[in-house]
Amino acid sequence: MEIQGRLKMIDETKTYGNNGFRKREVVITTEEQYPQHILVEFVQDKTDLLNNFQVGQMVKVSINLRGREWVNPQGETKYFNSIQGWRIENQEQAAEGDIPPAPPMEAFEPVEDLKTEEHDDLPF
Repeated sequence: MEIQGRLKMIDETKTYGNNGFRKREVVITTEEQYPQHILVEFVQDKTDLLNNFQVGQMVKVSINLRGREWVNPQGETKYFNSIQGWRIENQEQAAEGDIPPAPPMEAFEPVEDLKTEEHDDLPF
């Protein structure tokens, strides 16, 4: 699945537990009639993907939905969902890359007159 929107928040990488589990969260604000603020977490080596991004950029994030079950000490079963990102792309660069570059100025300079009287086939 993918989410497109503008980066609203990029959190610092946080490390948990003795194993060094790393997590970094971002908030993506969708651009639709009713914008949504969606928290996406990047874990382990995927946290580094966010290093080159800044708040305000338009992005496309590839995500997986994760769900888990937890039984509390009272024996009640609880369910939790999370959205994990595994790829992020800058949409602003992609849009700029779709426009072909302008030809050099030399392309607009007049070409020397190549026709001669012998090859002039114009009717006037």
